[in-house]
Amino acid sequence: MSLLSKCGNCLGRPTGQLCELLRKTSPALSLAAQHVRNLSVHEYLSMGILQDAGVPVPKFEVASSPEEAMRAAEKIGSKDLMIKAQVLAGGRGKGYFDSGLKAGVKMIFSPEEAKEVAEKMIGYKLITKQTGERGRICNKVMISQRLFTRREFYFAIVMDRATQGPAMIGSSQGGMNIEDVARDSPDAIKTLPINIEKGVTREECLEFAKSCHFEDLSEQAADMMVKLYDIFLSKDATTIEINPLAEDSSGKLYCVDAKFNFDDNSDFRQKEVFAMRDWSQEDPREELAAKSNINYIQLDGNIGCLVNGAGLAMSTMDIIKLHGGSPANFLDVGGGATAEQVMESFKLITSDPNVQAVLVNIFGGIMRCDVIAQGVILAAENLNLKVPIVCRLQGTNVDDAKILIAGSRLKILAADDLDEAAKMAVKLAQIVRLAKEGGLDVKFELPI
Repeated sequence: MSLLSKCGNCLGRPTGQLCELLRKTSPALSLAAQHVRNLSVHEYLSMGILQDAGVPVPKFEVASSPEEAMRAAEKIGSKDLMIKAQVLAGGRGKGYFDSGLKAGVKMIFSPEEAKEVAEKMIGYKLITKQTGERGRICNKVMISQRLFTRREFYFAIVMDRATQGPAMIGSSQGGMNIEDVARDSPDAIKTLPINIEKGVTREECLEFAKSCHFEDLSEQAADMMVKLYDIFLSKDATTIEINPLAEDSSGKLYCVDAKFNFDDNSDFRQKEVFAMRDWSQEDPREELAAKSNINYIQLDGNIGCLVNGAGLAMSTMDIIKLHGGSPANFLDVGGGATAEQVMESFKLITSDPNVQAVLVNIFGGIMRCDVIAQGVILAAENLNLKVPIVCRLQGTNVDDAKILIAGSRLKILAADDLDEAAKMAVKLAQIVRLAKEGGLDVKFELPI
């Protein structure tokens, strides 16, 4: 099982245990513990990237139907096979399907069995600790050759913010229990920071492989590390994790399982990589946000937030919590948002049925307050909004914004002070919640 999969909170965003692992094993390595948006791709796509780069991987095929799964198993030509649900979530091996099938990773021994198992995977949702009860749909399965391994290692390349460059992580104790290794034997995990301007040499990789106790496999491991680092740079990856990197019965090293994440900021030059994105594995709201160039992350609260700037957005969520409320989302419209983007932001926020009030908090520097006001008015008029809107605007063209809101005859509650605005939003959300709990259909019609 992948360490990143166990640690990521959603869709390949590494957090928690991996960051703690790195802090324990090397104080300099804090990884990208910060919450950033990274593209995560399916295992079969990661394996394809490795294969194209000349990195040894087991034979594999991908199938979108039970019939294709049977043909894939026949093509591989082995009786020792694995079938893996292609779902972007950790803990697949310990998960279960809503079809009743247990485990998203299983050993199979014939093409007929591949078809039988695929029938219970494809088109069904896999539920794991990471997905929660909602689960994630399985549209494809990967059929791969099962290797009989002698030794298993762990290897990863990540972005380390502390050293402002990539870092390699390796261990002679790969496989299922990498977290236990970090807890019980932290010395078994080695790290190698890399100067991104100079890169890494094969000699450095060879020394690192020896320090990870690859022993007689060190030459093979070094060659593989060089190729993996080339992939890391050329594809704008933020994470490459191989777990396990395994020696088979013939003494050859293979990448048996691979997890890749890519920097979302590189989508303009990594068209081929970003064409691999599977939107069926992501929240539909995040898909809409990405297409509208809006930074959006759904949360569990009931107060929608529309803010410009990530720092101000975090502060806005903090002050909502301070006054007893709970934010429903993180949403940063950025510094150059248009009125149309503001309306799209309202679509995102109000598509969440839990939202009972909206707090707009804009500090206009690059962003003009009158543009935000136009977007708020456009949303209120066109989206038939029935939740209270509290609007706090300060900065560039704020007086023009206030005139626009006042002239719209819409009941948008204005506040000059953020503390006052947050208290108002929390109170209004409480009123709506209590009314709904009491069976009252309270609607804040705009205009009133």
